[in-house]
Amino acid sequence: MSEEAESPAIVVGGEAAQALTVAERLPTRAFVFPLRKSVPFPNLMMPVLVDDEAGRTVVQQAEAADGHLLLLTQRDPETEKPGAGSFYEVGVIGRILKTFKLPDGNASVMVQGRARARVTKFLREQHPLLARVVEMPDVPTPGPRVEAVFRKLQQALEQVAEATESLGNDFRTAVLNIEEPAQLADFCGAYLLKKTEQRQELLSIAEVGPRVERALQFVLAELEIAELGNRIQAEIRQKVEKAQKDWFLREQIKLIRKELGEEVDAREAELQRLETAIEAAGMPEVAGARAREELQKLRTTPAESPEYSVLRNYLDWLTALPWSRSSVDTQDLRRAAAILDEDHYGLDEVKQRILEFLAVRKLKPAQSGSILCFAGPPGVGKTSLGRSIARAMGREFWRFSLGGMRDEAEIKGHRRTYIGAMPGRILQGLKTSGTNNPVLMLDEIDKLGADFRGDPSSALLEVLDPEQNHAFLDHYLDVPFDLSRVLFLATANALPQIPEPLRDRMEVIELPGYLAQEKVEIALRHVLPKQLDRHGLTKKHLSLGQPALRQVVHLWTREAGVRGLEKAIVRMCRKAAAAVAARRKPPGRVTLDRLEDLLGPPRFPADQERKLDVPGVVQGLAWTPHGGDVLYIEAARIEGGQGLTLTGSLGEVMAESVRIALHYLRGHAAEYGIDPERFDKAGFHVHFPAGAIPKDGPSAGITIATALCSLLTGRPAPQDLAMTGELTLVGEVLPIGGVREKLLAARRYRLKRVILPEHNRRDVGELRKDLLAGLRLVYVERFADVVREAFAARRRSAPARRRRGRGAAS
Repeated sequence: MSEEAESPAIVVGGEAAQALTVAERLPTRAFVFPLRKSVPFPNLMMPVLVDDEAGRTVVQQAEAADGHLLLLTQRDPETEKPGAGSFYEVGVIGRILKTFKLPDGNASVMVQGRARARVTKFLREQHPLLARVVEMPDVPTPGPRVEAVFRKLQQALEQVAEATESLGNDFRTAVLNIEEPAQLADFCGAYLLKKTEQRQELLSIAEVGPRVERALQFVLAELEIAELGNRIQAEIRQKVEKAQKDWFLREQIKLIRKELGEEVDAREAELQRLETAIEAAGMPEVAGARAREELQKLRTTPAESPEYSVLRNYLDWLTALPWSRSSVDTQDLRRAAAILDEDHYGLDEVKQRILEFLAVRKLKPAQSGSILCFAGPPGVGKTSLGRSIARAMGREFWRFSLGGMRDEAEIKGHRRTYIGAMPGRILQGLKTSGTNNPVLMLDEIDKLGADFRGDPSSALLEVLDPEQNHAFLDHYLDVPFDLSRVLFLATANALPQIPEPLRDRMEVIELPGYLAQEKVEIALRHVLPKQLDRHGLTKKHLSLGQPALRQVVHLWTREAGVRGLEKAIVRMCRKAAAAVAARRKPPGRVTLDRLEDLLGPPRFPADQERKLDVPGVVQGLAWTPHGGDVLYIEAARIEGGQGLTLTGSLGEVMAESVRIALHYLRGHAAEYGIDPERFDKAGFHVHFPAGAIPKDGPSAGITIATALCSLLTGRPAPQDLAMTGELTLVGEVLPIGGVREKLLAARRYRLKRVILPEHNRRDVGELRKDLLAGLRLVYVERFADVVREAFAARRRSAPARRRRGRGAAS
């Protein structure tokens, strides 16, 4: 299709009319010449490029008729063969003045726009298109408003010409010589506006007043864009000029320093700094040789090379590590004991073991003995013990958590071939602490993971092995680093989750939990003062005595540690702070009857106990990662049923314990006064409450057998009795683990008697006497001893509290 030229020409004033015969009438029908992007206007002379056969046909037909064309703009400029519906309705009737032949074989036609015209009908819808048109003369708008808008439009156009360098003086001259508002509006559309839709909108308005006002709106928008562009250009020019000025001044300073002999090249200064740092780091010979070798590579590497930053970062790490910087150990054991007593109440066995460990270090400082692992429930003070040890020894302390770590590179670093490579967490801790003998705590070591990126627990084997860690090799440094002077401490909640090779390298110190009185003392000495200070309170705002704290321990918390107790104290502090901030009366001295107002209803009320004194329900003792717990076991006989049903999220080992207990009782029914027919005429259902919590382990064997025996003989089990022990198929009671935690749970639940395997007597002998206060321990070797203790005499004392849901491993 034909293509119009991009640069039309305007005939200003009455010159266009003088070029034509005034009395010449416009045609009522004309051939359509399509325009793809341009919009024609009256009094506009535009050269139209004719570059295809269809365009030449339209021009020939128009010249053969009366020499007039209808210039119409296409709605879609991409349309190759536009039809009758492809054009805007309003166009311009133009007269062909002259046709020029071009060297490439095409033609250029000079067309003079005469008047607006609206298409009323297409007389021919095939090329060449022929349309019936109606002239759209300018409609004058009365009143002075048109003249005011016309002058404002002239001013705006002059401002646009000043803001836009590309328009030039010819544009301003043309604006000043146009005297008619209608022609000025058309001039704006032809020369200034860029969007086809805006130009076509101006062309379609016949009334002069609205056309001039709309043109003014478009021009003001263009003026705003031009001024914004000038501001942006000025800002950019200012920045460029400042950068050039700074560069010029720096070059002058360089020349001045060069003349004075004071010039120091930045690259040379960096190399000199690294060389000095290497000499001052006190590296071993191997590391020093590697550092000098890498420094020599850095000297010959261009600063623009990516390898330059890799080498410089490597040397920065080498020189930042504390190869020879050590802190002086404090060897005063009395001071260490005082610090441990100041930071922690109770835990006498743990403190004694720590002091023994420090004593060995005092006698043989170079001794690289075992690594300590504090194992126990959450909230018993494992991490704070590590800080106290560091303070007692006068060493730096650094802790990082291993929980959820799955990438071996977190321990041993990334190789330098990777982008963003850096050393592992061990060397990062040494750099942070600034000494080569800090106390490094590996927190949550039982929560390590493993995936396709490696096994961090295997990487820790080298770190924690005294025979290997004197030459620890980090993947990033790739030179040995001596970790033998570092004191490694680890914490864990569940020892069985630690891989055996890793556990074998550590000496485990168990922190079983606190007694109720110990929790009260910890709250008075540590927790309450700390929280009062954090909340901006004093003792006159909130204070708690031993009776109130003991009540909080028994009725609102049930845990091995003190985190739940601390949360309860924090809740009371918040209420006191809110009262003080609102200028209300604070709680002050908290009495027993005000605890529910501050903490809400008790979570473990004193009257919450199992009221049903029925056969088939027995209390067992269980070990959990959060401490010991009481586990109820219920057994029921289903008349007419068959087989054995187990509920309560049991593991395979616990399910086997149930089957062993049932088979043992069936084989020894006469010995325990059980009718053998009761096994054949019914099924059995054994349930472990808190069914959403997984349970597993063999130590519930005698408890399950006692529940079934109670069910089959119709004798209820005492409510002040709990038991734990593994049962074999021949009736032997085997030892179990977690004795300390289970006895503490019995104390918390206020039980009176506990049945334990005979082989666990030595474990009980290692416990403090106050841990066993109020408990009568019964040691058994066979299940017959369990039955004799449970059913020989019904001792009724304070019934056991009902257990709240916790994860249990019996």
